[in-house]
Amino acid sequence: MSSPKKTTSRKVAEPMQVETATKQQPQQARAQDTFELILDTAGRLLDEVGLERLSTNLVCRRAGLSPPALYRYFPNKYAILRELGDRLMALQDQAVLEWIDEGGLQTKSFEEEVASNVRLQERVNDITRQFPGNIFVLRALRAIPILREVRLASSDMVAERIADAMKAQGHPASRERLIASARLTTELAYSAMEMVLEEPERDAHQICTDVSKMIATHYRQLRD
Repeated sequence: MSSPKKTTSRKVAEPMQVETATKQQPQQARAQDTFELILDTAGRLLDEVGLERLSTNLVCRRAGLSPPALYRYFPNKYAILRELGDRLMALQDQAVLEWIDEGGLQTKSFEEEVASNVRLQERVNDITRQFPGNIFVLRALRAIPILREVRLASSDMVAERIADAMKAQGHPASRERLIASARLTTELAYSAMEMVLEEPERDAHQICTDVSKMIATHYRQLRD
């Protein structure tokens, strides 16, 4: 009887040990072009090959860059994904904050509230749809532990701004309750957005309308 073969276990890096910070920001125009080329190429590759198959080597080959040129700015693919995630969250956050400043929360009827929410949902959907690698960047921020803080920080900031705006308008619920509700409804809006992006054959406007009715109903129930 032969003795069992010895197996060697491979050490897998713990996710929290992976560096995700950009090494340096480009200063000169040529360096900025290279930086943007890396991000644009990575975003387009995400649309083609998905999250799992994306690699720094693949980005280099497609962009026509040497690995050292990429590693000057990004230590690994997770740093690229983080930069893409930061940018997408910033664009989405800006749309929400502009909506608040434009009076998006200042509605007089349920119908007005739904219509206002639909405008915001469709605006954020359009921003996300135009972003290279859109749905895959969102998945990365949700599924990869070391990147979740990007999405959570964005959600926390937006929730606090929504809660403060609603309190300023005299909403009777506590600020803490409104923040929790804003976080909850943000997750609901994200689910609707993912459905729109992943299933383009569905009626996007109807999905936005339905989720907006759910959100408006929730906030009205908080007043009771």
